[in-house]
Amino acid sequence: MTLSLPRFRNTAALVAALLYTAVTFGATLAPAPAAAQGGNAFYTAELAAPAKDARVISGDVVWRCEGTTCVAGKGTSAPVTMCRKLAREVGTVASFTAKGEVLADDKLAKCNG
Repeated sequence: MTLSLPRFRNTAALVAALLYTAVTFGATLAPAPAAAQGGNAFYTAELAAPAKDARVISGDVVWRCEGTTCVAGKGTSAPVTMCRKLAREVGTVASFTAKGEVLADDKLAKCNG
C-alpha cells in the first residue's frame, strides 16, 4: 500500500494542528508565577512572611502567592476588607495595593487587626 501525496499532506497537516493545539492548550493551563501575574492583578499584597500555599482562596477571589507576594483579580469587597480576609488566611500583610493605590497605614492596621 502506498500513500498518495494529497492524503499524506492532509495527515501531516492534521498531526501538525493537533500538536500545536496540545502545546498551546498546555501553555494556557500552566499556572503562571505570581510575579508574572502582577501586571494583570487588581490586588497585590506583600506579606511579612512567605505564604505557605501558592494558591489561597479568600475574599471571593483566588490569590496566587510566590514568596511574600500575593496577587489576585478584582473582588466585590472594599480593599480593606479584601486585605483583612487575606490576612486571616496568610498572616500579617506588610502592604496592600488595590488598582495601583496603596492602602493607607490606618487601613493597613485595620487589615491586620
